[in-house]
Amino acid sequence: MEDVNGGRVNCVIVKDLSRFGRDYIETGKYLERVFPALGVRFIALTDHYDSFSADTGERNIVLPVKNFINDSYCRDISMKVKSQFAVKRKSGECLAPFAVYGYMKSAEDKNKLVIDDYAAEVVRRIFAWKIEGLAASAIAEKLNELHILSPKEYKKSLGLNYHGGFSRGRDSKWGSVAVKRILVNEIYLGHMIQGKTEKINYKVKKCVKKPKEEWVRVENTHEPIISAGDFEIVQNLLKADGRVSPKSGEVSPFMGLLFCGDCKEQMVRRVNRYKGTSKIYYICSTKNRGEGCSRHSIEENVLKELIGTAIRRYANDFLKQEQLWEQARECETNLQAILSCNKEIVRVKKEQDKYDSLCLGLQENLRLGVITQEEFERLHEQFGRKAESLAEAEKKQEELVREMFQSGVLSASRLAAFRDSLKLKDIDRHTLVSLVKRIWVYEGKRVELEFYFMDQYQVMEDFHVHAADRGNLSCVTAEKETEPGKRRGA
Repeated sequence: MEDVNGGRVNCVIVKDLSRFGRDYIETGKYLERVFPALGVRFIALTDHYDSFSADTGERNIVLPVKNFINDSYCRDISMKVKSQFAVKRKSGECLAPFAVYGYMKSAEDKNKLVIDDYAAEVVRRIFAWKIEGLAASAIAEKLNELHILSPKEYKKSLGLNYHGGFSRGRDSKWGSVAVKRILVNEIYLGHMIQGKTEKINYKVKKCVKKPKEEWVRVENTHEPIISAGDFEIVQNLLKADGRVSPKSGEVSPFMGLLFCGDCKEQMVRRVNRYKGTSKIYYICSTKNRGEGCSRHSIEENVLKELIGTAIRRYANDFLKQEQLWEQARECETNLQAILSCNKEIVRVKKEQDKYDSLCLGLQENLRLGVITQEEFERLHEQFGRKAESLAEAEKKQEELVREMFQSGVLSASRLAAFRDSLKLKDIDRHTLVSLVKRIWVYEGKRVELEFYFMDQYQVMEDFHVHAADRGNLSCVTAEKETEPGKRRGA
């Protein structure tokens, strides 16, 4: 076009109109405005079109129609390709040109992911370091110190023609963004997640992000690198601050777990040094900033003792309940009997019946003239939405009980963590973060623990208490050793 505009070209010849362009608007602009204004002759051989000899009908009817058909052909092909990609995504096939770090494309099937042993080990180390308490930036520094190639450089070292990424300069290094991208990626659980972006349309190459609910998620499409338990722990830790001491470089055993019970802000670690001795304690970060609340001060040694006692007590109680639950599962006890014992399901059903009754009452009130049609529609919609949410809650609770009944309470690794905690004199960080989601500190050195698996524990507890009360399940003869509600306190 530079030559055309410069007067060095006075004739353009193509095989057919589709070779010149398939965009109806853009092609029409050149053929009807640009070329005629510059005096350039246009010839399309197989379409038998010559702008110098074409009559009015060819210019105004035949040419636009053929351009429109060419444009429609592009649109049709685009829709067919998108449809085929959608089918492949829903079946769990990997459509990305390059496998995510930690995996590689299978030699037998390019749409299948298999584990890359070297990169997978790096991914496991990244998750392990995060569980130990390191921040994403600290993990990135550690990887660079060990001269471990970043995902981009690793792909290039394998001879792959990879040019993506956000690096600047010739050699890309690990950064906190790259580390966090790995830590939140569910693909390491063995699940395929695709369709996060899409092109605006077939004429524009720019991609836009799609909302998370529109992503295509297919579970168990390939071998996992990270266990579901460790992944859940890391997601919980990412919600809290993970900085280490700038002076000592030490990682607190309670990093990312300790929160003020009143203002819900994270506790901060302080060291008090006096006459050659040091005392470690934690205080509320809100008070530390001078923005209110109170100190909630507690020494680290006192906290360790309280937490260790509470964890052993909870683990021991959970394991006893788990044994009794497994006994019931092996006996003739059926799933429906267990569902009928679940307090949460019973509560939700009662509340749902209440809203159903309210909806029926509204119809009677409308008939008697107690409420207007407008009030009826508004209240009926509110009660209907509440009833739907309760039905969904009931469904989720039933799924939890059904999963526990059919496949056991927890994975072997999680149960092993419970058993190991009973043997440890001092609770290590890995055991701590494996069992505890949050630690709430109140004034007076009162501590409450929010454990993982509270839902599973409550299901087992409800079933055994109900079975003991009714005496209709002979294989369950459990006597409670701790009162409900007291298992969290320390």
